[in-house]
Amino acid sequence: MKKFMLFLAIFLFCTVSSHAKEEKVILLISEQNIEGPQRAWWASEIDLSASEAVLANNLISQGYEILEPSSLSKIIEKKPAFRKVSLSADDSVKLGNLSRADYVILGKAVASSGGNVPNSSMRSCFANLSAKLIRVKDGKVVAYLDASGNSAHMDVITGGREALRNAAQDLSIKVIEALKKEGGN
Repeated sequence: MKKFMLFLAIFLFCTVSSHAKEEKVILLISEQNIEGPQRAWWASEIDLSASEAVLANNLISQGYEILEPSSLSKIIEKKPAFRKVSLSADDSVKLGNLSRADYVILGKAVASSGGNVPNSSMRSCFANLSAKLIRVKDGKVVAYLDASGNSAHMDVITGGREALRNAAQDLSIKVIEALKKEGGN
């Protein structure tokens, strides 16, 4: 009987674990690349989502479901307050609730250029990315995260994009750790 109960417990645990709910995350990263449009953000028509792409790919590979801003267009159209560059934590929680997300990552990414690399025609490029990981159900900020990246390239826009991707790679590791600490996947 004990063996049967142990087998049943293991079976139920494996069944529940394998059918665990995939947590939904919304990425709202305002991004400014070198010499790029001054008002490029997650709700704009301009796609400068180098940071979001890296974050999304890494989260998806860890089993999280990403709700893209484009899939939220009906909610955004109904609530014009969501179409602003500097979205507050409260507004991002409202958007998260309306879209049934579990977490919102609200952040800003900025790339800048430095001087020329010595003895080269390449330019140094740097990116800084800061974000809040917000649990939607109670609106609590569960982590404040930041990361930086760099690159050297002959074209500063391409170099800025590479630096943004490098910063996002670093940030995604921190986000995944924070989500796992929360009890996620």
